[in-house]
Amino acid sequence: MAFPHRPDAPELPDFSMLKRLARDQLIYLLEQLPGKKDLFIEADLMSPLDRIANVSILKIVLLGQTPHQEYAIHCHFMHVRWCLRKRESMEEGDQRWINTVAQALHLLSTLYGPFPNCYGIGRCAKMAYELWRNLEEEEDGETKGRRPEIGHIFLLDRDVDFVTALCSQVVYEGLVDDTFRIKCGSVDFGPEVTSSDKSLKVLLNAEDKVFNEIRNEHFSNVFGFLSQKARNLQAQYDRRRGMDIKQMKNFVSQELKGLKQEHRLLSLHIGACESIMKKKTKQDFQELIKTEHALLEGFNIRESTSYIEEHIDRQVSPIESLRLMCLLSITENGLIPKDYRSLKTQYLQSYGPEHLLTFSNLRRAGLLTEQAPGDTLTAVESKVSKLVTDKAAGKITDAFSSLAKRSNFRAISKKLNLIPRVDGEYDLKVPRDMAYVFSGAYVPLSCRIIEQVLERRSWQGLDEVVRLLNCSDFAFTDMTKEDKASSESLRLILVVFLGGCTFSEISALRFLGREKGYRFIFLTTAVTNSARLMEAMSEVKA
Repeated sequence: MAFPHRPDAPELPDFSMLKRLARDQLIYLLEQLPGKKDLFIEADLMSPLDRIANVSILKIVLLGQTPHQEYAIHCHFMHVRWCLRKRESMEEGDQRWINTVAQALHLLSTLYGPFPNCYGIGRCAKMAYELWRNLEEEEDGETKGRRPEIGHIFLLDRDVDFVTALCSQVVYEGLVDDTFRIKCGSVDFGPEVTSSDKSLKVLLNAEDKVFNEIRNEHFSNVFGFLSQKARNLQAQYDRRRGMDIKQMKNFVSQELKGLKQEHRLLSLHIGACESIMKKKTKQDFQELIKTEHALLEGFNIRESTSYIEEHIDRQVSPIESLRLMCLLSITENGLIPKDYRSLKTQYLQSYGPEHLLTFSNLRRAGLLTEQAPGDTLTAVESKVSKLVTDKAAGKITDAFSSLAKRSNFRAISKKLNLIPRVDGEYDLKVPRDMAYVFSGAYVPLSCRIIEQVLERRSWQGLDEVVRLLNCSDFAFTDMTKEDKASSESLRLILVVFLGGCTFSEISALRFLGREKGYRFIFLTTAVTNSARLMEAMSEVKA
């Protein structure tokens, strides 16, 4: 399911200049240091650097391999927990990070023209937006008169929707990320995939024709596709039989190389699928997914809690156990005190007391909370709403929500129809909506918000959703005249995730784009998944 673009799909701007600009800036910075230089690079930066500058441009010397160095540049990634620490004062480093996002948006508007329509939700999104607008005002005139190439921009905080990031991914690209960890568009496939004694680094993008056709596909459909692809490939090889010398010469010079490359890629992705299947079978993946779906739908909560307790008791994985506890907490607006204490005690006994600070981090982030006395006020809210105006009731509920730090997931899910109601079985081969990325059980909240705002061209009619998200002060719209914007540019949408996005969300929005005639461009501070989210919060490093 490559989600081929409709015939009328808008063309993308030329983004290759961004790579050239980054490379030139890096070279310029290095040239400011006179003389011979050795460059020290932290391991996490190797993949990003490789995307903009290769060894033919830079001499890269890894730490410890050269006894004498004249100059050293040590690049370091800050651990950006700012995206998770909602309701705290922003730290100095956090503000610098948001400034980096603002600078990136300013660069994009300079290169590709102003964005006629801007929407956003979340504290960090609003801060980045305001800093970006300040930069635009300081350099007024740079984009004036330019014809917009991108019609819409949407800024969204990760903490607006933690539920999606906590769910197990079931689209192919998401599963590859969960299993092998995709880093800056590349993945290291080990011997279990390559069927050799060596690992292989593979770049996953549209140039890999096999990957491009299955990246958005639900995993249940991938083996069937790859099997058919293998048969088609064999049929093309079999055409050699009966060829005369001239035809064979043309086949070898024009087709054979491409067929061999496709065969190599096909073998790799079949190997990756087999490796994923072995791991998921060992983990009893179907039972795990069933529990997740029950949590999302709000059914069988007691059974789900028992499953999590068993998961902890069997010491399956400290990260996985944390993830399930967080998903239970957010979908239930916090754990009842008895369950919170019980699960926390079992976890610390099973995985060790050194995880105690992790629980503090998760609580501050709103990921794993105990229902406070304020949560019992839901009945009071109901009575109050019948006695006062909607506006007044909203303010009172906001106060209660602030005290209890609730996620309000159930109410939001109902308002936005996040749990599809279908007759019979959901057809994953011909998906009807974005819920296919979670086997038809759940439409990603972040993607539904984007869909609804784009339909309305504003937050109008979504006031209650915004309030339930505790974002009444952080939802914004900025629309300018669209006189200069072409109809093609108005179908191009830049989505900016602050705090990371998942491959499931990317696949869901690609599906939406195909259905609605949009084309989405993704800009994110990181590509994340449930494991990365938990690891960022954990005080115990693997």
